[in-house]
Amino acid sequence: MPRFIPEPYRIKMVEPIKPTTRGEREAYIREAGYSLFRLRAEDVYVDALTDSGTNAMSDAQWSAMLRGDEAYAGGRSYFRLVDTARDIFGHAFIQPVHQGRAAEKLLLPLYLKPGKYAIANLFFDTTRAHVELAGARCLEACCPEAADTKSRAPFKGNMDVARLEQLILEHGVDSIGLVVMTITNNSAGGQPVSLQNMRNTAAVCRKYGIPLCIDAARYAENAMFVKLREAECAGWTLRDITRAFFDLADCFTMSAKKDAIVNMGGLLGIKRADAPQVQLVKAGCISYEGFYTYGGLNGRDLEALAAGLVEGLDEHWLRYRLGTMEYLGARLDELGIPYQAPAGGHGIFLDATGFYPQIPYHQFPGQVLAVELYKACGLRGCDIGSYMMGNDPDTGKQLRAINEFTRLAFPRRVYTQSHYDLVLEGIEQVWQERQALHSGYKITWEPPILRHFQASLAPVAGEG
Repeated sequence: MPRFIPEPYRIKMVEPIKPTTRGEREAYIREAGYSLFRLRAEDVYVDALTDSGTNAMSDAQWSAMLRGDEAYAGGRSYFRLVDTARDIFGHAFIQPVHQGRAAEKLLLPLYLKPGKYAIANLFFDTTRAHVELAGARCLEACCPEAADTKSRAPFKGNMDVARLEQLILEHGVDSIGLVVMTITNNSAGGQPVSLQNMRNTAAVCRKYGIPLCIDAARYAENAMFVKLREAECAGWTLRDITRAFFDLADCFTMSAKKDAIVNMGGLLGIKRADAPQVQLVKAGCISYEGFYTYGGLNGRDLEALAAGLVEGLDEHWLRYRLGTMEYLGARLDELGIPYQAPAGGHGIFLDATGFYPQIPYHQFPGQVLAVELYKACGLRGCDIGSYMMGNDPDTGKQLRAINEFTRLAFPRRVYTQSHYDLVLEGIEQVWQERQALHSGYKITWEPPILRHFQASLAPVAGEG
């Protein structure tokens, strides 16, 4: 098992967390309608619900916030952020927004409308929702290795390029509005995309004249994986790798709440300054986010984001980040516990079907496992499976995910090895008790879109 890598930072501030008993946690989750999102955060001991906006900012970021220019238009903090983002990503137009889904709301309708399709190496929840809100439909072409959780393929997030081209020809070139490459591939288990696969995908897009967009939430973790696993890039800097990816894309959306290590913020990039989408994005931003030089953010947020973009590409930090997930994965291997292997960049994706083969996908084994982990040790994760997928927008039938995962997405610079070892103890306990459950959950109420954020559930046949 790999040695745990010591944290490459010191802790200057602490936040108390409240221990709870199993009986209390059982009551809390029942009162929350078996929804992990509806728990009070104070009733969670280790919160791995998401790594989005839950990170600990550095002293440099907090210091940068003090120089925030709060001018409504043309503040220097905006120009500092734009200059930093242009230097890293190479896209001429940079639009700050308050988070990633705001970038999707502004950009995706410019390419998508009823009758159009978007194709991705897998869509995550908000991207899928914004494709459908634009009236379009989602198609997916992830490499087949992603469906095999035991496979140790180095780039399980890759686009299946042959499948991509097949979908384009099946549906017609004119009906494909956009191709989206998610790096890293969250729904595949935080798995990376290789630079060569990005090149091959871009070549298909150029062949058919289809715009290529990067979902860039975890661009830095992906770059680190590429440096470690793709021989061509072993001697490259992480900035070199990042620029090589973004040079191949026409545009990008980013939740900066992940790899830019901020609590709020996002970016939208367009490669060419003269692209017709630029003025449309500015107009949409003014309507929905505020003036385009602040994009729904305070000047201090813009400063923290500019600093975080640089810190997020620090190689020492990323070796620790990926090494921590590798440590968790190696321990799970020792225990014989199934997960998406090798370990992803931002978390561990437990194979809920491996825990509960007796529970059908429409009773949401990923949600079952998430609930059991919370009961066991106060660990909050979430379903990344059929429960998150929701229903087909045309037929209303439950969609089936390629994997039934329970994701443990760990905030950056928040938890220590003691917390990770506690997580492992909780997982082992639930694994040992896995045969006691024979059914899962049913939905008693759900909203029409992005249901997993709000839905209420109840045990099937009295389980839970």
